[in-house]
Amino acid sequence: MGSGKSTMALQIHHNLTQVGQHGLLLTQLDRLEAAVSSRLGVALPAIEVHPDLDLSELARSVRDEVGVLHFMVCDEAQFYLAAQVDQLAEVVDELDVDVWAFGLLTDFRGKLFDATARFLELADSRQELQVEARCWCNRPATHNARVVDGHQVYEGDTVLVGDVGTGQVSYELLCRRHWTEGRARAGASAAGDAEDLAARGPGHRAAVHRPSPARR
Repeated sequence: MGSGKSTMALQIHHNLTQVGQHGLLLTQLDRLEAAVSSRLGVALPAIEVHPDLDLSELARSVRDEVGVLHFMVCDEAQFYLAAQVDQLAEVVDELDVDVWAFGLLTDFRGKLFDATARFLELADSRQELQVEARCWCNRPATHNARVVDGHQVYEGDTVLVGDVGTGQVSYELLCRRHWTEGRARAGASAAGDAEDLAARGPGHRAAVHRPSPARR
């Protein structure tokens, strides 16, 4: 979604492997399927997290086979099952393995993903990405909008894989104001854009959580 979370996941994985640590890279519903990919063009193969995958059992099997497991980096973690979040907590507490989970806080309806809610309940710490995503009006982007045939929608299946600017279904990061008004860039008029930009003053920051990673 352009917030830089996949790029950060790849960077964390790179930094840890460079110092000799052994870990796993996981994802779900990425654009490249069994890979973590960023919009900067960087991608690495990853384990696809399907609903039947027990992440605790996965970690134990890798540790038994390789002899060591230092970390797990989990991208698109908002799509995991809540039970899989519990399994990751078990990995941390029982196997002493560091788990880094990257995902969005809310879906296109403005509701917490089930997995994200569970991460917030269990995580040792949580921090926002330092790379701040921006709405088309240049305010901080706080909400994910789903755009279907040029119109923002608030109903539909929670999981619908798309990409920015491709096909009839796309996603766009918006500030809370334009998400509430249903003014994704594709549907915003030039006059409305100009009026909005002229009216925007300094210090207009929404007091809500932005899409961010949750670390366990």
